[in-house]
Amino acid sequence: MREPIAKKVTDMKPSGIRKFFDIVSEMPDAISLGVGEPDFDTPWHVRDEGIYSLERGRTFYTSNSGLMELRSEICRFTRSHYGVSYEPASEVLITVGGSEAIDIGLRAMLEQGEEVIIPEPSYVSYVPCTIMAGGTPVVVNLKEENEFRLTAEELEAAITPETKVLILPFPNNPTGAIMERSDLEAIAKLCIEHDIFVLSDEIYAALTYKGEHATIASLPGMKDRTILINGFSKAYAMTGWRLGYACGPANIIEQMTKIHQYCIMCAPTTSQYAAVEALRHGDRDVEEMRQAYNERRRFLLHEFKRIGLTCFEPFGAFYVFPSIKEFGMTSDEFCTGLLMAKKVAVVPGTAFGDCGEGFVRISYAYSIENLKEAIGRIEEYITELRNRK
Repeated sequence: MREPIAKKVTDMKPSGIRKFFDIVSEMPDAISLGVGEPDFDTPWHVRDEGIYSLERGRTFYTSNSGLMELRSEICRFTRSHYGVSYEPASEVLITVGGSEAIDIGLRAMLEQGEEVIIPEPSYVSYVPCTIMAGGTPVVVNLKEENEFRLTAEELEAAITPETKVLILPFPNNPTGAIMERSDLEAIAKLCIEHDIFVLSDEIYAALTYKGEHATIASLPGMKDRTILINGFSKAYAMTGWRLGYACGPANIIEQMTKIHQYCIMCAPTTSQYAAVEALRHGDRDVEEMRQAYNERRRFLLHEFKRIGLTCFEPFGAFYVFPSIKEFGMTSDEFCTGLLMAKKVAVVPGTAFGDCGEGFVRISYAYSIENLKEAIGRIEEYITELRNRK
C-alpha cells in the first residue's frame, strides 16, 4: 500500500502547547496559565443577540463573504479606530476565526516556493500554514533587547528576490510585544521598496496598554499591499463563536473568498449576528476587560521584579514572556519541572519558535486570585532551583 499521508503533513510538528494542556487536564489542583483564552464570559448583550437570532429562525447560510450588515460594521470600526477605509462589498471577508484568514490569505497569495518572512517567537500556525500553501518560511529571530519588535534592519537582512509576504504578528503572542507607528513606518518603507505584501495579524489590537494601536495598513502606500486580519475571540471574549475577518485589496479578498467558498461556505450565521451587536455596542465591554488585563499585567511584572525573574515589559495581548536562562535549563525542562513539582502549567518559549529557548509564556487571562496562587508556587520552585546551585 502506498503512503496515504502527505509528507509535508507528517513532517509537521504538533503544537508544543498541547503537551502541557493534556497533562494538566489530568492533574487535580493544578493551575494552568497556558491557555490563550479570555476568562471572561462573552458579554450578555452579545450572547442575547445570538440567542435572538436563533429564536427568529436565522439559521440559514449567509453569503460566502458574510452578512453585509457585519461587513459594514467592520468597515465602520476600522475607519473610526484605525483610520483605514474599506469597501464592505469587495474588501472584507468574514472567516471562521482569524486562523482561517491566515490560512486562506497565504494560500491565495503564494506560488510554490515563494518566501514568507515570519518573525519569531510568534503564533504557532504561521510556519505550518506557509508550508501547506506551498511557500517557504523564512524565520527572523526577534531579540529581547529590542523588546521582541521587528526592526527594519532584521527585515532587510531576510529579504531575497523570492520574498513575497511578510507576516506581522503584533501585538504579539507569546511575547506581548507591540509595534508603534514609528516602527511600522520603517517596515512599510522596505515593503514598498521590495514589493512585499503584508499579512498583518492584529487579533490582539484592542488589548494594547501603551498609546493607541497602529496598523501598517493605515500608512501611505500600504493599504493596497496589506491583508489586515482581526476577529472577535480576544477582544470580545468570543473564542467559541469562531469568527474573524480579513480586510484588504479587492483582488486578494476575491481569491480568498473563492477558497473560503469551497472549504467553508460561510462563517456561522449565529456568530455573525452576535458580532454585529459586539461592534455596535461592545466598546465599553472591551475597555473593562482591557483594564482588568492591564491590572493583572502590572501585578505579574511587579511580582517578577520582587522574586527576581527577568522580564521585559510587554504592552500588548495578555501574555508575559519571562526569561528562565539563569537556571541552566531548557524551557521544556523548566515547564515540566514546574508542573510536576508545583502543579503550575506555563508554556515553553520554544513552542513559538526555536528562538523562544530560555523563555516561558505565561498568560494572564486568569483571575488575580489564580495569579497570586500561581506566583506563590512559582516563587517556591525558583527558590528551590537557586538553592541547588
